Amino acid sequence: MGDITIEAFEDEARRFLDANAARKEAERKFVWGEGSDRVVVFEEKDREAELADVRTACEWRAKKFDAGFGWIGGPTQYGGRALPSSYERAYLRLEAQYEVTNQNAFTIGLGMVAPTILAHGSDVAKESYLRRMYRADIVGCQLFSEPGAGSDLASLQTKAERDGDEWVITGQKVWTTGAQYSDIGEVIARTDVSLPKHKGLTGFIVDMHAPGVEVRPLRQMTGGSSFNEVFFNEVRVPDDHRLGDVNNGWNVALTTLMNERAAIGAGGGGGGGVNMYTRVIEMVRHLGLDSDPLVRNELANLLIHQRVSGYNNQRAMDKIKAGQLPGPEMSIAKLAGTLNGQRLSAFVSKVLGPKLIADGGEWGTYAWGALVLGTPGGRIAGGSDEIMRNIVGERVLGLPKDMGIDSKSAFKDLPVSRA
Repeated sequence: MGDITIEAFEDEARRFLDANAARKEAERKFVWGEGSDRVVVFEEKDREAELADVRTACEWRAKKFDAGFGWIGGPTQYGGRALPSSYERAYLRLEAQYEVTNQNAFTIGLGMVAPTILAHGSDVAKESYLRRMYRADIVGCQLFSEPGAGSDLASLQTKAERDGDEWVITGQKVWTTGAQYSDIGEVIARTDVSLPKHKGLTGFIVDMHAPGVEVRPLRQMTGGSSFNEVFFNEVRVPDDHRLGDVNNGWNVALTTLMNERAAIGAGGGGGGGVNMYTRVIEMVRHLGLDSDPLVRNELANLLIHQRVSGYNNQRAMDKIKAGQLPGPEMSIAKLAGTLNGQRLSAFVSKVLGPKLIADGGEWGTYAWGALVLGTPGGRIAGGSDEIMRNIVGERVLGLPKDMGIDSKSAFKDLPVSRA
């Protein structure tokens, strides 16, 4: 693309956005009783509607990529412009002023999988996927967790056996977001059972439409199915789709997980385009509890925790934007996010009481049930709270490493009483 000043770049971006998207209207003040009262943690639609949304998002991303704004900081050989991160931030600030389709379908593929392919993929894999991913010709997902190996990733049992120039993958993954509309997936599998569990793993890129791949929706207690379980029945993967060296999958996984912490730590719940904390404040006023000293104290505590968490998230995201690798502060951000979600859920439940569980037709009450039912999932997504606490304790506070529990003998490492 050649050298370009940031002022000229911004002018170019404005011309593109003016020609292809409508400017946002001034944000209207939230008024209790107007608009949708739906508040959720995980946005859920039926799969047909979801696929239609993904197709629309892909169309916008392709148009953006072709105009030179799809991978602003990426290498030019794969369709990027190799511009500094300040240009990416400038574009995103401008795009936020326009009505564009939701881009959440690409959070995992572009936020986690694509950076891992760039860091660890073969030349064949980079040429095959990076440009197509950033143009949204294909969508990616992450396949790490298993029924017996969630946050303890190193205990996974999905196996990959070499057969000439191919690998044969067999096993099961679970809690996979976006598998239902993804074209490729990043898989970590066990390739050597004789090595310690962290050392016998290898990463691969798998075709989600290949023979032997089966995606099944997981029904949640919210009634939705935004996650999936994925089965691999002797799925063949070319060796040039391997990520990194054989048995070096743990380092490949760490590359992905650091980016995952960043994505989840910086995320937030949805409430029909309105900040859910604004909703909860107005709910307290509507119910006439804004003069109750106990409710006011709990609400203030809720808002303070949310604000402090936001400052920590901003610090972490600024570090990433400056080109630094995300560190343990991402685990703090993720843990703080789930704890704040639990505080919000508990507060709403206490204030609403029976109105939360019985639909009396009153606007802004029963609709909070979707958030309350979805909140527990945040304790698991992106690493459980327990794992996050271990990371913070060991890497931030310098506490001794958790001795862990032997998965085959639950009491093996526990001290034996001599009394």
